[in-house]
Amino acid sequence: MKRFAFAFPGDLSTPTGGYAYDRRMIDELKELGWQIELVGLGDGFPFPSDATQKRAHEKLLAIDTKRIVVIDGLALGVLPETARALGRLLALVHHPLAVESGISAEQAKDLRVSEQAALSAARHVVVTSPATAQQLSLHYAVPTARMTVVRPGCDPVPPSRRQPESKVHLLSVGAVVQRKGYDVLIAALATLADLPWHLTIAGDCTRSPKTAAQLTADIGRWNLGSRISVLGAVPEDRLAGLYAEADVFVLASRFEGYGMAFAEAIARGLPVIGTTAGAIPGTVPAEAGLLVAPDDASSLAVALRRLISNAEERQRFATAAHAAAARLPTWPESARIFSRVLETLT
Repeated sequence: MKRFAFAFPGDLSTPTGGYAYDRRMIDELKELGWQIELVGLGDGFPFPSDATQKRAHEKLLAIDTKRIVVIDGLALGVLPETARALGRLLALVHHPLAVESGISAEQAKDLRVSEQAALSAARHVVVTSPATAQQLSLHYAVPTARMTVVRPGCDPVPPSRRQPESKVHLLSVGAVVQRKGYDVLIAALATLADLPWHLTIAGDCTRSPKTAAQLTADIGRWNLGSRISVLGAVPEDRLAGLYAEADVFVLASRFEGYGMAFAEAIARGLPVIGTTAGAIPGTVPAEAGLLVAPDDASSLAVALRRLISNAEERQRFATAAHAAAARLPTWPESARIFSRVLETLT
């Protein structure tokens, strides 16, 4: 019988790329005949309380020892002792915990040591991009033979077909956390007051109240309140509408383990402006977007000016993005790769 347990931290319905990957992969694997036991590990990861960590350990050790256990890396990375006690463990790593923005150097060091120990106990590791696989191989001593890349899928969608307008609609999608670089984006846009643009930000504003407050303050400081809409988390149908209404997708991430929002933009034939951080260059084809160094507001402003002020350039990048969309994996294709990994562990 095809059965495994999927353990996850927090709320599986949380509107982030990592949780979206988990939800969709679970659904697709069920379609392939897998029976999945969902195991919630509690809140606060990757810095859980002692009580939460103890309950997570107990829950995981209570799972049938003959069953494969898949653990999302956000939790696994801080449960090395539990990982060593489990049998058939499959780690799912979206990106290493130590690269998260906004943590101290000491926290990053502790997370790196803890995650390396946990990964060493895993029978196999699934990562969501070749860039993350390379990081785990170089910095976490995970053998490449023990890793499989299972990229997020994309659903076929019609390309964005906005009618030309005098105002260029920019779209950013991602939780309002420091890693997404909204402070850099606002600083860049503040230098482009002479151009016709409007930015919409769609992303959970509750994950990091400090970052959300900074975003509000930055918008006010540059007097951009009439030109930037911060919507918070939005339902999927509304998000699809935002992509359809956009002319350019832009996100100034300081790191991405894959960058699902970038792939969604490519799937819709949108020109992309992003950074060279993490897996983004592997997600955004060179001909479909402009990538600059992270934390470089000046270069980001140059890229934004180029696409905002030139409709022909936008169309050229949009055409390339539409062509690249055909090369993106579908969710069923990605799920079949994940399923084969599970089968090797049964």
